[in-house]
Formats: sequence, structure tokens, C-alpha cells
Amino acid sequence: MLSHQTIWNIALTQSAWDAGCAPDDFLKTENVIVESHPSEKARRYLELPFDCHLISYGHNVVASINLQYEKEVRSYLDACPVVHCFETPNLYRLNAAFAPYDRAVCFMAEYFLPDVSLMKPLSCGYELRVLLQEDLQEYYTPAWSNALCEKRKELDVLAVGAFEGSRLIGLAGCSADGEDMWQIGIDVLPEFRRQGIASALTSRLAVETLEREKVPFYCCAWSNIGSARNAIRSGFRPAWAEMTVKSKAFIEKMNQENMGNI
Repeated sequence: MLSHQTIWNIALTQSAWDAGCAPDDFLKTENVIVESHPSEKARRYLELPFDCHLISYGHNVVASINLQYEKEVRSYLDACPVVHCFETPNLYRLNAAFAPYDRAVCFMAEYFLPDVSLMKPLSCGYELRVLLQEDLQEYYTPAWSNALCEKRKELDVLAVGAFEGSRLIGLAGCSADGEDMWQIGIDVLPEFRRQGIASALTSRLAVETLEREKVPFYCCAWSNIGSARNAIRSGFRPAWAEMTVKSKAFIEKMNQENMGNI
């Protein structure tokens, strides 16, 4: 299994490919601003170049940006302590700075990495099966949209399913989003939740991923307490945070799509 330091080195390297900086930029005490540009090694779902994308591993903030916005971003970072750059009321200042460009804060998320000293498969009262890519085709349905991504089927390389007889009741899937990092997504049918199925699936899939010499990572929104608790129960720990500015047209489109799903 990969060592703790190897896992962190791989994560820092991936974040550097995403941002267009050096891995040790995330460990500096001062903030770093770099120009965003496309990268073949960036996570597959990222839309590059960024207008403004902030990343923090807790030491500083690395801002990957369109240099058109350097003055606004530098002013924001200089005015805010690192721990407050990703929260209101400070974010209103960043939104105000981007308002003339019809842009605003869109995505905010916390990312988790496995703690190998804690990571172990957990159990639940249902059969767990390891599923390979060729086993997943029948599961591209709305019920499993967090575990699998129909738009990027080719990246769904590994999964673990929980079964009641022949019925799939929970699914954790790995997307090969990076060269050495696979992202875990999880779904459990509503009537089977709060039985430990999510943590059993997540921990088992994380172990299976580590045994393949890949780093599993987990992501959730700040307010998704249930998902964050699942990450902690499964042996993950908070590692870094990200925030992305997008066009208001993009944000409005997302809002319309989300309202359509309610």
C-alpha cells in the first residue's frame, strides 16, 4: 500500500498540474499567483484555463488565474487571511471584484485523502462485490449518478456494489480523473441509508484503489455534512480546499438545470 508521504506527494503534484504551478508552491507561507493554462495531466473534468481558481492545503493560497484578473485577485488575497479566503463575508468582496466582468464564485469544495493508518475495509449487513468497468454498463441511471458519470464512462474504472440478493442497493465508483488519483463517488438507495452501507462501500473501494497503487480522493461541498462524515468514517481526512470563479451565464445555466431536477 502507498505510504502516507507518497499519497501527499502525489496529491500535491496533481494539484500543481491542475493549477500550473510547482508542488511546493502549496507549502509556502506566502500566497502564489500563476497563470492558468491547459494541461494534459490536469484532472479530466476541469475546464481549463481558469478565470480564477483558488487552492489551499492550509499553508497559503495558490491562485491559478487569467492574468487579466491579477490585480483583483492579488488585492483579495492580500486583504484576507488564508483561513478566511474561502468563506463569507470575505467572498462578497471577491464577487464584487468580478462583477464588472460578469463573473462570480461558483464551485466551493473540500477534498479528502486517505489516512493509511486508519484505512481498512468496513462491513455492513449486505454482500459487497468488486465491479470492473465492463460490469458497470447497466448502472448508468439517475440512481447512481454520484458513483458513475455517464458523460465520462471511459474514466469509471472500478466500483464496489452492495447487493440485497440480486438487487443493487448501494454503489461506490472510482473515476480515473488523474494520472495517479481516482475520485470516489457514492450512492445508496434512500430506503437503505443510515445502515453503514456508504462507509462500507467507500472504505472497501479506497482499499481496492490503494492496492492498485492509485490514490483515492473524496470531495464534498462544505454543507454536505453526511458526505463529510462518511469520508471520516471511511478513513479519509481533510486535505485541501478549492474555489472556482465562473461566468454568470454558466452559473445561471447550472441553477436552471438544478431547479429542473427538483
